Amino acid sequence: MHVLVLGAGFSGSAIAKAFLPAAQSVTGTTRSEDKASGLRTLGIDALVYDGAVISSELAAVMKRTTHLIQSIAPGRDGDPMMREDAPALAGLMPNLKWAAYLSTVGVYGDHGGAWVTEDASLEPVSARSVERVAAEQAWLAFGQASSIPVAVLRLSGIYGPGRNAFCNLAAGTARRLIKPNQVFNRIRVEDIAGAALFLSGRATGGIYNVTDNEPAPPQDIVAEAARLMGVAPPPEIPFETAELSPMARSFYGENKRVSNRRLRDLGFVFRFPDYRISLADLWSNGHWRG
Repeated sequence: MHVLVLGAGFSGSAIAKAFLPAAQSVTGTTRSEDKASGLRTLGIDALVYDGAVISSELAAVMKRTTHLIQSIAPGRDGDPMMREDAPALAGLMPNLKWAAYLSTVGVYGDHGGAWVTEDASLEPVSARSVERVAAEQAWLAFGQASSIPVAVLRLSGIYGPGRNAFCNLAAGTARRLIKPNQVFNRIRVEDIAGAALFLSGRATGGIYNVTDNEPAPPQDIVAEAARLMGVAPPPEIPFETAELSPMARSFYGENKRVSNRRLRDLGFVFRFPDYRISLADLWSNGHWRG
């Protein structure tokens, strides 16, 4: 098994690490040499790739790739592997047996707090989510045309070591914004990696929500982290009066409860099925700092 992770950032590098024990080679791409050096310290082969120019070194890795994880966000021109002017994927990766595309639960848009499954209507609100829908469709069409299993992983709010409520509390940036009836799903980065490894091992394609079991108000996560740290939680701030960037405010315009039952029904077991278990793990092991 030769694994290539396009865009080995927070989630991509966790996936690459999960594949290391079982793979003959694992390569991750990043946009800078500094970040590439960081990947190499984890035992991951690393190449610089800007999402446009495929170097001869990357082309050689692609030729032997059997398992691909695409984590680079699309832009206005679409997914870097699926653009009209991009080389044909079948030619770039003649040995490909399975692929995963990392998407977002943002493709569902706002469902007024109702539960959504993978079969729910897609009502993306932001431009970035509209681009994700198009990229999903392109990857699923490629899988169908080439008879290669393509798994679309719709991820909820990602956190883990070095990126969590403890870090925000320690930095003094944590806030408890109160918007009545607002909930979000979230997912530990290690469970994203586990889901990718699980699906690849079964050569399984399709669409899967990769999210925890318990959608919850965001202020509850901050309060629980503060309790574990033994510090006072930040004061509550009404959403209406909060100073937020346009992007941050847009997140609060989408309210839904995302179901992970399809993935669990396949037999996948989440290591961190809810935020309480996850925060307790991060705090007790000291992993929260990253």
